[in-house]
Amino acid sequence: MKKYLIIIGNFGSGKTELALNIAFEAAETKKVTFVDLDIVNPYFRSTERKAELEAAGIRLLSPSFTNLGVEVPSLPAEIFSAFSDNSDLVIFDVGGDDTGAIALGQYHRFFSKIDRSAIEVLYVVNARRPFSAELESNLDMIEKVTGAGRIEIDALVNNTNLSQETSVQEPLDGYKMLRSISERLNLPVRFTVGVEPVISEFAQYAKEHELDENFIGTIRPIKRYMHRDWDSYTKSGL
Repeated sequence: MKKYLIIIGNFGSGKTELALNIAFEAAETKKVTFVDLDIVNPYFRSTERKAELEAAGIRLLSPSFTNLGVEVPSLPAEIFSAFSDNSDLVIFDVGGDDTGAIALGQYHRFFSKIDRSAIEVLYVVNARRPFSAELESNLDMIEKVTGAGRIEIDALVNNTNLSQETSVQEPLDGYKMLRSISERLNLPVRFTVGVEPVISEFAQYAKEHELDENFIGTIRPIKRYMHRDWDSYTKSGL
C-alpha cells in the first residue's frame, strides 16, 4: 500500500467505514496517521471513533467541532504535519460529495510536492444511495469531486449496501455499476467490500457465475465501526 491513501466518494458511500478498516488493520504492523477531513456531516465522522483509534496507536487529526456539532468546522494547522511526519501510512477520510472534497483541495499545494507514485486515491461507490444509482449521476459526481478535490482517481471501490438489510444482491448490483463506470473512465476496481456473511456469499456467487474479476478487484470483508451512529441517524435523526 502506498504511503498516502485518499478515500473519496459521494455522501453515504461508506468511505469512513473503509478508511477505519484499513487503518485498524494497518496499525497492527505499521505507524498510521488518520486525517478526518469530513466537514460535511458532524454526526457521522471517523473522529467519533477517536478512543478506538488512539487505543490502536493511530494518530488522529480532525476538524474542530463542539461536542454537539457546529455547521462550520475549522481545519487545524496540525493537519499540515501529515505531509511531513514519519508514518508508514497516512489516510485521508474526505467528506461526502464535492462540498466535502473542497477541504481536500485546500491541500493541493502539499500533495503536488509529493511523488504521485506515493499517493493512491480511491473512489467509493454505494449504488444504493441517492445520486449513485445511475451511471450518469455517478460520472457527474466523480467529475465534481475530483474537480473540487483537485486530484485524480486511481481506482474504484464497490461498497454497495443497505446497512442491515444488505443481501448478496447489493454487491452484485454494485458490480454491474462499477463495471459501467470502469469501462467509461478506464479506471480499475481495487476492492469489493462488505460485511460477513454477505461478502462471502458474493464471492461464491462471483465464482460460480464467472463474474469478471477485473470489475471486482480484491474481495475485502469489513467490520461496521459506525453502525450505532448510522442506525440512530437513519431512525431518529441522531
